[in-house]
Amino acid sequence: MGPLQGVTIVEIASIGPGPMCGMLLSDMGARVIRVDRLEDSGLGLNIPPELDALARGRESIALDLKSETGREIVLKLIEKADGLIEGFRPGVMERLGLGPEVALARNPRLVFGRMTGFGQNGPLAHAAGHDINYIALSGALDAIGRKGEKPVPPLNLVGDFGGGALYLAMGLLAGILHARATGKGDVVDAAMVDGAASLLAMFSGLRAAGQWRDERGVNILDTGAPWYDTYETSDGLYMAIGAIEPKFFRDLARLIGLGDDDIKRQYDESHWPDLRARLTQIFKSNTRAHWTALLEGSDACATPVLSLAEAGSHPHMAARGSFEMRGGFEQPAPAPRFAHAGRAAPTPSPAPGAHTDAVLTFCGFTRPEVSALRAAGQVR
Repeated sequence: MGPLQGVTIVEIASIGPGPMCGMLLSDMGARVIRVDRLEDSGLGLNIPPELDALARGRESIALDLKSETGREIVLKLIEKADGLIEGFRPGVMERLGLGPEVALARNPRLVFGRMTGFGQNGPLAHAAGHDINYIALSGALDAIGRKGEKPVPPLNLVGDFGGGALYLAMGLLAGILHARATGKGDVVDAAMVDGAASLLAMFSGLRAAGQWRDERGVNILDTGAPWYDTYETSDGLYMAIGAIEPKFFRDLARLIGLGDDDIKRQYDESHWPDLRARLTQIFKSNTRAHWTALLEGSDACATPVLSLAEAGSHPHMAARGSFEMRGGFEQPAPAPRFAHAGRAAPTPSPAPGAHTDAVLTFCGFTRPEVSALRAAGQVR
């Protein structure tokens, strides 16, 4: 099931955006075979394999990438693959003898996906970094935070997953379409600094038009506007307000008791401090449940701020099945959805090497050869 049924991806085990990209492709029906290390190399965040949602839907083979045997096994996998995901620093795959030139010689239709923070070239290409560094360099981090306060890292959603995994997945799929049309593979240079910068396209336009200032907490989407912010309720919880358009702000104002002057002066920045103070007082006067019952489902663009523990049981999220029990714990369901292509049902996250024998058989090894590889400690 799923629109990517029949697509095979080889994923060289890594952290963050690489596994996220593999999960997205697997969730849409691709066969994703992860190449794990023989020994635990500290990848990941010490999450038990069975609880690593990013690793769901995989087959796993564990081998020594630095050995000639391990290299040859990976190349045999590459021969059967449509795409490859790797997340090493530039040059590492080449030193392993598995770089794009070698891989495409074995499979000219392969799309070789490279996931890095700073890209394959440039002064920082070989530097270490994490999400916070990549979004800092792209300009995204500086824009996130409240007025007069320091920048706030938005988890690792903007660099690793938004600017990294999603762009690599899109690049791989575009490359696979091109390869199927032309017979020629490609190399995808997916850098998180590039992806995070691309996510800022709208703000570049707003800034050029004089509608965005390089100052935190003073613009309409960064908590500068009082009608795009969160407000504490009487029980210490929060409501999220996003009434940007006048017609939506009008609905909010009338439901919570603001006056006509507030409606008329929605975009008057001199009025914002007074409006924020009154919104703070209003929402603090009752519980989140009260405001949810009053506002949710209207055009006021108001929703409760839910915790991870609460989100799955919200009536709307539950009706859509946005979260589901899989592998014994609640995790996000595959997204997006397709009307006709069907929906993949991801298998539980595997332990490293859980499918070694099956993957070796897929590569063409006989049972005696698989046994010999195990006995020699080349795979596990």
